[in-house]
Amino acid sequence: MASPNTPSLLGVFAHPDDESLLAGGVLAQHHAAGASTAVVTATWAPTSHRAPELAEALNALGAGPPRLLGYADARNPASAPDGAVRLVDAPLDEAVGRLVAHIREVQPDIVIGHDALGQLTGHPDHRRAHQITLLAVEAAGLPHLYPEAGEPWQPAALYAATHSQSGVGRLGPLLQSVGKTLLAVPDAYVTTTVDVSPWAAVKTEAILAHRSEVARERPLPGLLARLPEAERDEIIRTESFTRLTPGPTPGDPHRLTTWGAIEAGPRP
Repeated sequence: MASPNTPSLLGVFAHPDDESLLAGGVLAQHHAAGASTAVVTATWAPTSHRAPELAEALNALGAGPPRLLGYADARNPASAPDGAVRLVDAPLDEAVGRLVAHIREVQPDIVIGHDALGQLTGHPDHRRAHQITLLAVEAAGLPHLYPEAGEPWQPAALYAATHSQSGVGRLGPLLQSVGKTLLAVPDAYVTTTVDVSPWAAVKTEAILAHRSEVARERPLPGLLARLPEAERDEIIRTESFTRLTPGPTPGDPHRLTTWGAIEAGPRP
């Protein structure tokens, strides 16, 4: 049984592997505590080669089966062998409605998504997923919006996975070594930093499950896979977040919470 202080989580990420890289530790942490966890992935079709890898990663994290919105990756036509539209070209109202349906079905206490910068490299899919998630979290609680998507459900909090300028550490040089841009938020934007060291092995297992990315030279899973274990663990053992609703607000600086500073009991 889940602890009342361990909220359920729904991750919303652009691509297979984003969930493991950005929030694999907190997903594993909350699952280990008995909380419900799930992940929605915006791009790559169920018939693509990355869907089974995603399923394996989610199984390692305890986050259930894949939930795919079915859009194409902005930079990879192979992501949608059935000819689906790219996420960045999809009608906004349609994409928000698809995500609202998952939020209402899962009924999470907390939703985790991308930050506004697009996660270090500024990938356009990451930025679009951030925008869609912001709108969907609000819309999910309003009965007059997307009534066909199920009964209203309002998550208590939305967190954006992010990286601070002072907290990038070894990750910065690692990305720059393959010519990637490095985008990080000012330190003040990080409201929550979670030490996920106890779940580093599970997080690593999930990252390495994305074998097609591990096999490539430039993607982060491949870069991490080629590092010595100690260096890799140093990079992945901390996950940072900005609480976006209701605005960046003070809370417990070491774990995700649904309200207030500390969840010591029932809400007043």
